[in-house]
Amino acid sequence: MRLIAVGCEYSGVTTLIDGLYAWGNERGVHHHLDDHFTIPDAYHLDEEEQQGFLDMLPAIKERFQRFQIVYHVRLMHKFDHILLGGFHIEEMVYGPRYYYPGINIAVREYEPDMPEDAILVHLHARPEVIRRRMQTNPHPRQLVPQEDVELVLDRFEEEVAQSWIHRKFAMDTSDLAPAELLETFLERSVPYLNTRDALTRMQ
Repeated sequence: MRLIAVGCEYSGVTTLIDGLYAWGNERGVHHHLDDHFTIPDAYHLDEEEQQGFLDMLPAIKERFQRFQIVYHVRLMHKFDHILLGGFHIEEMVYGPRYYYPGINIAVREYEPDMPEDAILVHLHARPEVIRRRMQTNPHPRQLVPQEDVELVLDRFEEEVAQSWIHRKFAMDTSDLAPAELLETFLERSVPYLNTRDALTRMQ
């Protein structure tokens, strides 16, 4: 499966792709997983490195993120099974608002270079649910302020609607527990699977 999972912070993106990664391993399907597009990268950088990333000049952040996207489009062709959290859609939402205000970006041009069987899933939740998750399970370096929740939710919806990726659908995670999120995705994704992934789903 080649999956791009996107959505406002606290919508369940990391929970979903981590669950899919474990689900695949149990069936002998090993996904390449990259969920490090949000600045700073908390997966591969220590605290000092994360702070250094935050302190970079806006234009350098934009250039680095653009290079990341190009590199991972190549990885989408290299791996039959890859999970990307946020990726280029997130960059369209977060980049101009939080990383490099005033700098024009265009990442839609990379979508025609992506594999035809790529799936885009948009996770979203009610604003009050996002805020509750912020309070009950805060991230170490939260990006989206509470007052921006509605705006960010709307921006993700806009960018997904404009995406040229044909295999795409949305999921409301407001009332889903982590295990239910995975099962719901597996059920909802069936019409978008290629033959290889459909056979894996049946294992």
